[in-house]
Amino acid sequence: MEMMKQMEMPPPPPPPPPPLLLPLGGSSAWFRRTKPLAVFILFTFVLLLTVLTGAHRGQSFDALLSRPAEVSEGVSSIVCTSNSSAEEPPIDKSHGGLLSLAFDEASCRSRFESWKLWKSSNYTTSPYLLQKLRSYEDLHKKCGPNTRLYNKSIEQLVSNRSTGPMECNYVVWMPSDGLGNRIISITSAFLYALLNDKVLLLFLSEDMNGLFCEPFPDTTWALPSNFPIKNIRSIWSFNKDPNRYGSMLKKHLLSNDMRISSGSFSLPPYLYLHLVHDNDDYDKMFYCEETQLLLQNFPWILLRSNQYFVPALFLVPKFEKELSLLFPQRMTVFHLLGRYLFHPSNSVWGYITRYYEAYLANAKERLGMQIRLLGEVDFNSHSSYIIDCALTKKLLPSLDTKDVALSNLTGMNPKAVLVASLSSGYFERLRDMYYEHAAVTREVIGVYQPSHEERQHTEKLSHNMKALAEIYLLSFSDSLITSPFSTFGYVAQGLGGIRPWLLVRHDNNLCLQSLTMEPCFHFPPSFECKSRSRMDLGAVVPYLRHCEDFPNGIKLF
Repeated sequence: MEMMKQMEMPPPPPPPPPPLLLPLGGSSAWFRRTKPLAVFILFTFVLLLTVLTGAHRGQSFDALLSRPAEVSEGVSSIVCTSNSSAEEPPIDKSHGGLLSLAFDEASCRSRFESWKLWKSSNYTTSPYLLQKLRSYEDLHKKCGPNTRLYNKSIEQLVSNRSTGPMECNYVVWMPSDGLGNRIISITSAFLYALLNDKVLLLFLSEDMNGLFCEPFPDTTWALPSNFPIKNIRSIWSFNKDPNRYGSMLKKHLLSNDMRISSGSFSLPPYLYLHLVHDNDDYDKMFYCEETQLLLQNFPWILLRSNQYFVPALFLVPKFEKELSLLFPQRMTVFHLLGRYLFHPSNSVWGYITRYYEAYLANAKERLGMQIRLLGEVDFNSHSSYIIDCALTKKLLPSLDTKDVALSNLTGMNPKAVLVASLSSGYFERLRDMYYEHAAVTREVIGVYQPSHEERQHTEKLSHNMKALAEIYLLSFSDSLITSPFSTFGYVAQGLGGIRPWLLVRHDNNLCLQSLTMEPCFHFPPSFECKSRSRMDLGAVVPYLRHCEDFPNGIKLF
């Protein structure tokens, strides 16, 4: 370091010349003879000064670009640098028109900054979807909580009876299970509302308060605390709710061929849709077209789900044309709607950006590993299986077991591996691997894990904030390895637009890349609506097939 400092310093000035004896004729004669030498020395000095000053300016400019990100209101600002002096393309803060710009940037930094961290998307948004989203935003603003039309619709709930559809009609989403399940089911509920010109409202329990920004301008999607159905706070009680659609169908209190318009039937004030994994075939009649016609008569629909039921909506003839216009590329449904709906709040975005800048920003490539265990496994064999997947698919370099030291220090940026798991064991094994041995490619591999909580605590807001942060950090990866059946992984791959490598079969080391970034609908109906006969829904249309990681499920391709 001392040598470097010496090299950067200007050379010392030459020693002063010895005293000159002026020849006869005085100083003017001497000046005439030495003038060329003086001019040369002066020119050299000016040139040297210019070079040194210019180098100092360049160093200051580089330092300015590499300064730590500025902090505003506790949230890191993302600083983008470029090695090119070419003119930068214009910033597209609307994600190709997907997002409304009618928001204050400071109130939700992630809405305007997340695109800088995601890989550029090759998927475009259809003009029809953009138009539909803008129309929905107008509808939500007109009918949202505490508006005149909302209060008018509430009167029906208070009266304990329904007189049919109103100017504003609603879908109220209720949570079930972990954050990944909640995000995919909210997306499904939003698409259902979009297809039926209904307004989506969310019952946000304490463990979700402050996770997300509002997605719609000048309104809220949060259900007001004074909502008149009081037992909505006891979500499990809805399993036996008297207005549960499947139960009413089973007891013949409701029929899909009822002629509601005749006025001969008294409708309940709301209908509860039980779309959780344990629902029965009566509940699953929701996915039939005749049911959709019946549901148009209810201004209030309460919906509880932990499923991504979007694929089943593509089988409803009533929605077929509309969905083809909204999503010409069917495998982009969650990718587009997820990026439209879910923007981490400033507090969560602070977690994300601080961690990203500290550990991931300088990596030349990022690999995400999402490891979720749904049963007991042998750690050694399971971790070996995951590592083998990364090595054989060239996602990570092999180890040089003979030469444990790098042959030279190249100064190249490392390759970063982000491990998201409740357990620390997988991170520790991978970290030690590349700490104890060099890679055959001479790459430096950095392994990181933001948290390891050992158990899932969905009931805690702090746990959900960390989970959301890790989902987003995973979505910024270049490549992704995910566990089967994991909705946590589904959300990360969908937001990032990544086709993940799936840890499909531990027993035979099967690791394959998915053909789509769409989540899997784990528990779809298994019958044909009209005949009620058993049917394989994964073989009805070419764009709907069984999931690679869960063969009983279906997904969009």
